Amino acid sequence: MTAMTPHFLKMNGLGNDFVVLDLRREPITLSEALTRAIADREKGVGCDQLITIEEPRNGGDVFMGIRNADGSTVGACGNAARCIGKLILEETGKDAVLIETLGGNTVARHAEGGNITVDMGEPRLGWNEIPLSEEFQDTRAIELEVGPLGNPIMHSPGVVNVGNPHAVFFVDDVDAIDLGRIGPMLENHPLFPERANISVAQILSPTHIKIRTWERGAGLTRACGTAACASAVAAIRRRKTERKMTVSLPGGDLTIEWREADNHIHMTGAATLDYEGTLDPLLLAGAA
Repeated sequence: MTAMTPHFLKMNGLGNDFVVLDLRREPITLSEALTRAIADREKGVGCDQLITIEEPRNGGDVFMGIRNADGSTVGACGNAARCIGKLILEETGKDAVLIETLGGNTVARHAEGGNITVDMGEPRLGWNEIPLSEEFQDTRAIELEVGPLGNPIMHSPGVVNVGNPHAVFFVDDVDAIDLGRIGPMLENHPLFPERANISVAQILSPTHIKIRTWERGAGLTRACGTAACASAVAAIRRRKTERKMTVSLPGGDLTIEWREADNHIHMTGAATLDYEGTLDPLLLAGAA
């Protein structure tokens, strides 16, 4: 294997799929153009996000870099954290590993059934932490409507930052919302200066919710781990659910617990290695 044909892993968390590059072993300069080329499902490998494993910067076990399919860099990805957690737990043999990200540190541990639990840390709930472009004293339900005046399709989302900004709209039926049409508009709404992940959430019971997500920089996704965390927090803050619940996404289920004792969100779910390969040198040259 040469530096011109970097090795990659293809992984997924509930269908949210990743190309993983270990830059500790094979350094490569990742431009936005190259990221888009690798993520391209027709000409490249294809993925929702490109994930890099890098040397730790602040005493953790590894640093995890996250790039969306459009080439933009983001701070957190819960599904990717489980995938990288699985790899580093197996690599080190440790009971717990610390994964650094731009959005904060994440601790990963083995869970029952081959699943991985990650500690996503504390949610950020202040309007300036999310961030929003206007001040809202109560971020449980901000003033934002979609649809005709006086008869909106959805309104009053809860907003949460879980390493990246999220807006969660509670609706009667998540499948009745044309999120592919509404999502891009809301992602780029002036209220969200750093753009936002947009989710619709349906309460099925006090311990079960169902969500769909338009992911900032990636579009409609089968699963978004931080959206599951944000939706759970938003539901708990509105007293719609208990603090531990199943969150059903198009790609499968996650268990989310927002712990009262330490204010941390814990997420448990699958992390799957699909296959591995090497990047096409023509792909690298074409994006140079």
